Amino acid sequence: MLRQNLQQKLLQKLSPQQIQFIKLLQVPTVSLDTRIKEELEDNPALEDLSLANMNEPAEEYPDKDPDDNFNSEDSQESPDEFNVDDYLQDDNINDYGSKYEQNGDEDEERKEIPIAVQNSFFESLQAQLHLVPLSDNDFRIGQQIIGSLDDDGYLRRPITSLIDDLAFSQNVFAEEEEVLEMLKVIQSFDPAGVGARDLQECLLIQLRKKDQSSFIKKATRVVEYFLEEFTKKHYDKLERSLNIDSEELKEVVNEILKLNPKPGDSNAVTTKQLQIIPDFHISNNDGILFLTLNSKNAPELRVSRSYQDMFEHYDKTAQKDKKL
Repeated sequence: MLRQNLQQKLLQKLSPQQIQFIKLLQVPTVSLDTRIKEELEDNPALEDLSLANMNEPAEEYPDKDPDDNFNSEDSQESPDEFNVDDYLQDDNINDYGSKYEQNGDEDEERKEIPIAVQNSFFESLQAQLHLVPLSDNDFRIGQQIIGSLDDDGYLRRPITSLIDDLAFSQNVFAEEEEVLEMLKVIQSFDPAGVGARDLQECLLIQLRKKDQSSFIKKATRVVEYFLEEFTKKHYDKLERSLNIDSEELKEVVNEILKLNPKPGDSNAVTTKQLQIIPDFHISNNDGILFLTLNSKNAPELRVSRSYQDMFEHYDKTAQKDKKL
């Protein structure tokens, strides 16, 4: 049995432009520049306005199609016709689709905190290698050793494998003693402990670079001869072996715990070095708060002029065909 019902619904539909605004709001300011570059590569109809102004000729498109001269009444578009202007964003519209507020703070220079920039772990080692007076062969051996380090700063590969790599890749024939001598040079670089072949050697390199106080000497002895007992926390055995009491052992253990077991991570950017780049700015104008997007480094985009001409030519041709 058929029934007729009258039903009232409240629906909300988002336009393509609103959907694009929502997606852009989800992109952090730091990643916005990369997102725009990707869009410029994928969408040939977009172009950077700053670059476009540099490449545009002085003449204003002299080679126009004579068919472009048409009456003004022909330019009246019907509601169903495609209009490229609908897809061009007003310069005074922000990323929320609303007009910018005139708040008196537009001319105020916004001071951004720069992000700390520093060399990577391997770049730092390469820079230190350039400061050491070496022969060409020793320099290439040093480069090969640095390139063979892992992310933790350890040399996990055997010396014989390094010798083979030097012979095949760089045509450098080195003896094992030469490689070991260059390894000692690399181990003298900062951060302390780099170039070690195991944890014990890493800790010993760091301890030997410190001021040799009584606690440092005892910590060196623990790492060199009693590392297994230390890792298993057999502190009573360490006290008997070193002939020290619990308080002295506590100081020795603290010195060892200060060492870095992964020196390759010591050049990583720490949380203290990271600076926050805000996604929004809040300005106060006579007690009224204004919220604006941080788009200081965002390029100004527009639809390519060549594509605009194509759209206009298509629109005019469609109107002429419709009249015929």
